[in-house]
Amino acid sequence: MTEPLVSVRGLTVDYVVEGRRHRAVDGVDFDIAPGGSLGLVGESGSGKSTIAFALARYLPAGAEVRAERLTVAGHDVRGLGARALRDYRRTAIGFVYQEPARALNPTRSVGSQVAETHRLRGVRAAAARTATVEAFAEVGLPDPETLVHRFPHELSGGQQQRVVIAMALAADPRLLILDEPTTGLDSRVEAEVIALVDRLRRERGFATLLISHNLPLVASHTERIGVLEHGILVEHGEAAGVVEAPLHPYSRLLVDAVPSLDARTRPVEPEHAQPLLSVRGVSKRYGSHLALDGVDLDIGRGEVLGLVGESGSGKTTLGRVIAGLARAEGSVSLEGSDAAAAVPVQFVFQSPDASLNPRRTVRQTLTRSIQLLHGDTDAEELVLSTGLPVDVLDKLPDELSGGQKQRVAIARAFAGRSPLVICDEPTSALDVSVQARVLDLLVELQERTGVSYLFITHDLAVVRRIAHRVAVLNGGRIVETGAVDDVLGDPQHPYSASLVDAARSLRGETTRGLRDVIAA
Repeated sequence: MTEPLVSVRGLTVDYVVEGRRHRAVDGVDFDIAPGGSLGLVGESGSGKSTIAFALARYLPAGAEVRAERLTVAGHDVRGLGARALRDYRRTAIGFVYQEPARALNPTRSVGSQVAETHRLRGVRAAAARTATVEAFAEVGLPDPETLVHRFPHELSGGQQQRVVIAMALAADPRLLILDEPTTGLDSRVEAEVIALVDRLRRERGFATLLISHNLPLVASHTERIGVLEHGILVEHGEAAGVVEAPLHPYSRLLVDAVPSLDARTRPVEPEHAQPLLSVRGVSKRYGSHLALDGVDLDIGRGEVLGLVGESGSGKTTLGRVIAGLARAEGSVSLEGSDAAAAVPVQFVFQSPDASLNPRRTVRQTLTRSIQLLHGDTDAEELVLSTGLPVDVLDKLPDELSGGQKQRVAIARAFAGRSPLVICDEPTSALDVSVQARVLDLLVELQERTGVSYLFITHDLAVVRRIAHRVAVLNGGRIVETGAVDDVLGDPQHPYSASLVDAARSLRGETTRGLRDVIAA
């Protein structure tokens, strides 16, 4: 029998902060075969990333690690000294992080950063530069000889992630750890990145540990799945078996929460024909880059319009223009008012961590919003309306979970009587069960208040779950608009078809069973 490349037995990790002990991982066991693949799924805080960092010995001060066995490629990770640990990280493992922009040094060219990885292995400068160009070509980056001289901010999100993958594979590791590697990427780029990892794993023979909140992604691109709940591995088995016939109630909950590309859509209602928002000929430049090119768009009263397109297509820019946060050519009118004046539009951003003041309690944040928007409610009523317990009112953002913070951001958007709320990727960083609850909340609030949404997302299954109509943005232009069933079921524009095809390929053959479970 082949010895496993990764062997973990009884892994327990405690975080000790200000004398208080929090158990993040509790007695976890698993193996990964040479060249094999394991996916870890679970809610935020379930211990997925902690396991990955334990394998790399990257855990912060205050973390206490215990394990009967913790080996990777013959290395006992627990007992590595400083020099042995450096050699282990340099040769045995590669790490691909969730946010490539934060993993790359903004002050250095991407080529120099990858070349440095080769230099640390003793490769001479000229050979390191050649190896970097070859690595960029291997990961599918265009014109690699030119691109090596660019800085991270000059690359798209998908290109940045390819650079990080090239860097992680520079040392030819035995294990590649991918921690939420496609969060925030649109379906087409996401499919390309995952297909790239699959191809390189077959060609090079390394093993992968894929950590993600995207269950369909993990199910279709790993051989085995482990399901984590509160640090405990509650289920572990073949990918197809876990998604088609989950044994643990929590696994079933995750499967049931996955939005389907074939789910029933919300019908377009007669009142949606009454115009609320009209966008005509909107164009926006950033220097020489044309971000929006003559965009025309309408949103009806009580309507949810999904806006989809790849990273850099102009989705967020259009949302900011409609909200009056950015100036542009053309006209934006809401109920006949010019949006150049104060527009009663609210915005729910992708990251509540970045949009909530870390020094203000929930009560202070919501009370201020009610005052500024002349609302007729109070903070307690707002948190109750979004399904939050009243005791969150006196907590700071860092005392809340990711889902709770996003609910606070949504509550803030409903502090006044704004007829239009712009939601910019509000669920992209949430795990599937929290995502499902937030989407249900948004639908409930929309139906109760009659508000309209511009819902920006890269996830077509989410569009199908929440939107009445969908608009497809490509290169700053609207290329297709229509009812969700029509656009996603029978796309007329080649670009729309490519997005749908990519979304389906991400779910792969394995998730046919997943869709059957959801439909059951």
